[in-house]
Amino acid sequence: MSSRRRKKPRQNEDLAERYIQGDFEEENAEKEQRFTNRSKNAEQEKILKTAAMRASDEGSAAGIESLPIGQVIQIHSLFCEVERESVTYLCVTRKTLNKVAETGIVVGDRVRIRESGTKDDLGRPEAVIEQVLARDTVLTRSDSFKQIEQHPIVANADQMLIVASVANPGVKWGLIDRMLIAAQSGKLKPIVCLNKFDLPPDDAESPQPLEALEYYQKLGISILKTSVEYELGLDLLRAMLKDRTTVLAGSSGVGKSSLINAIQPQLDLRVGDVSEYTAKGRHTTTSARRYPLGFGGAVIDTPGVKVFGLWDVTRENLDGFFPDVAAGTAPPWRRESFDRIAESLAK
Repeated sequence: MSSRRRKKPRQNEDLAERYIQGDFEEENAEKEQRFTNRSKNAEQEKILKTAAMRASDEGSAAGIESLPIGQVIQIHSLFCEVERESVTYLCVTRKTLNKVAETGIVVGDRVRIRESGTKDDLGRPEAVIEQVLARDTVLTRSDSFKQIEQHPIVANADQMLIVASVANPGVKWGLIDRMLIAAQSGKLKPIVCLNKFDLPPDDAESPQPLEALEYYQKLGISILKTSVEYELGLDLLRAMLKDRTTVLAGSSGVGKSSLINAIQPQLDLRVGDVSEYTAKGRHTTTSARRYPLGFGGAVIDTPGVKVFGLWDVTRENLDGFFPDVAAGTAPPWRRESFDRIAESLAK
């Protein structure tokens, strides 16, 4: 008979078993491996979250149509913040709802919630999302240029403020054209905002920023020239955002957060510097979040992007987003943008 002692289960195996049983969230697994003695507050938070997730499966589905409606203002890993009548709820989504939905819940979704009667450690009331209402508009991007899977970003916005900067970093016209297509495809009104007009343009850029901006205007697209430094265009920006829900989009470092802080300082959105080494902005927004504006309306800040994969756009319908190319009147830089997008769609 072997005298060897039976080995104890490895910690990772024990963690896997506990995760399968729903004892803690996936994102906390690494923390559990590093810190086996968790604080009392952390343990209580884990218990509350696990209980809330189980409640999302066990709650009654009766009377859904009579439940109150709120709007999602931010998404976390397993939870959503939902605002209703100026009260923010911490919500879980009924798992059966997740199974039948085509896509996950996104910021801006209107949802019916069922209050659980409990509060989180910050004193926010907790609830379960029972239903997602139909979307009027949706801003969507694909997981890649190959359009394998769609990734909705924002729902029920009225317009999309596409922000670029004259310099530091320079304008990427191809990215702007992709965002214009995404906005129009999702039924959002696009606005092209060229920021940092106090800076001299990059001589290597073609076309020159003002020339391109005026060309977009000829195509019927709203345009805006801004500078926070000289307070240029801020009154017009405020007027364009008033009483509308606006998605902010653009590369990192172009000044999206600075513009919103300039017209409503109380929001105090984080502002990131531009790296001197790469001349690209540092990301300051890590997930989309909806912010109310004091003068009416709301903005939804989104993370800066380097690429923007298009969803449900094909080589066959691309001409509809480039009427100037179809008519043979497009300048070379617009034709080049069209060709690059068409090439990516053909792959």
